[in-house]
Amino acid sequence: MENRILGLHHITAIAGDAKRNFDFYTRILGLRFIKKTVNFDDPHTYHFYFGDETGSAGTILTFFPWGSEIQQGRKGSGMVTEIGYSIPEGSIDFWIKRFEDNNVIYNK
Repeated sequence: MENRILGLHHITAIAGDAKRNFDFYTRILGLRFIKKTVNFDDPHTYHFYFGDETGSAGTILTFFPWGSEIQQGRKGSGMVTEIGYSIPEGSIDFWIKRFEDNNVIYNK
């Protein structure tokens, strides 16, 4: 059977504090805040959507900010533990300064 999966539409992750999550992805990384809904399984939990300027499929990253109720999970087989972004050539100094100015821990 031919593999017809061409890519991802979005990735969903769990976050702690809602404001901190919002500020990091919009103010520091510069992603567009696409929408805020609620978790269908838990209507007391927000569901934040971030993406590129047009909200294109494949750029969407969503979060359920669970606040202080979140517990440290255990890494398992097949679990995503990191998300990486590419940056334009020649912009590394901009991003290093931006991360350092905002106390963001990063790996070069």
